[in-house]
Parts: sequence; structure tokens; C-alpha cells
Amino acid sequence: MQVIDTAIPAVKRVIPKRHGDDRGWFSETFRADVLAQHGIDIAFVQDNQSFSKPAGTLRGLHFQLAPAAQTKLVRVLSGAILDVAVDLRRASPTFGRHVAVRLDAEGGEQLYVPAGFAHGFCTLVPDTMVAYKVDAYYSPAHDRALIWNDPEIGIDWPVSAEEAILSDKDKRAPRLADLGDVF
Repeated sequence: MQVIDTAIPAVKRVIPKRHGDDRGWFSETFRADVLAQHGIDIAFVQDNQSFSKPAGTLRGLHFQLAPAAQTKLVRVLSGAILDVAVDLRRASPTFGRHVAVRLDAEGGEQLYVPAGFAHGFCTLVPDTMVAYKVDAYYSPAHDRALIWNDPEIGIDWPVSAEEAILSDKDKRAPRLADLGDVF
């Protein structure tokens, strides 16, 4: 398993090794000891999974406030996504910046998104299934969102505002400038 820094070093690409033969392949998708060697010592408590029928489904940008802030380890079980993490840590030199990584089932790469980041993704193909581990339970009282297409952040999404398939919550989310000091 490889753990590689992204343009924002707190966000990591996690690349499990695949062992293949004529039957297919086997992979360890999570190893606490390997992640700990890279400074990621997290006790995950909940696994989440989403299925998006159409391409262009956009989920996010979501986060939870402390004390229920969540660290996530995201992977794609089928299909492909553009996965995005936005730094909301006010004191961080990368505050307001984002990392965008293509994840797909074929490659098996994962994205580690620490607490203090908003997270979201856009499906690139139909019938995409995403799974992710979190280190804090879902808490409706702490659940928040950031608008997906905030021009201040400048994410190059693969869909336009007219094409994006969004929940009502995600359509109404505030801009970064209106969030206040969340982390």
C-alpha cells in the first residue's frame, strides 16, 4: 500500500497493492498499521456507501462540525468519480484551497480526507457506488455543507450548474465567505 501526499499534504492518496492472477486480483483495502506509519492513526467507527444512478450526480461539499468532525477514507466500488476535498481550517496556509482526484473502481485508489475539510464528489459514469470510512458517527446537529460551485474555491467540476444533479440541501449550501469560522 502506498500513501502519497497531494497538493495539500494533509489530504493523501492511498493506493492499495493488487495481487493478480488469471482469476482476477486480491487487495488489502485498509491497513491501520501502514496508515499509522504515514501519520494516519485513525479509529474508523462507521462505513458509508452511496449509489448514484446517473452520471453527473454531485454529492457535497459536506462536513461535520466538532465534536463530530469526520475524517474520511473514500473509495469507489463501481464506476468513477471526481473526488474533492476543500480545506476549511481557518489557520491553515491552504485554507480555501482544494484537491481534486479521479477515483475509479478499476484503479482502486482511495482518498484520505482529514477532519477540517469539506468533501464531495461528482459521478463520471452511470451506476457509481462509493464507500467511505469515517471516524465519527453521523450527527445531524453537526452536519453542514458548502456550495459545490463557489467561484472563490474554483473547483473544475466535470458538469455545469445546469447538468449537475443535486440534493436540495446541496443546492442551498452557503459559500465559503458565508460559513464563518468552522474549524
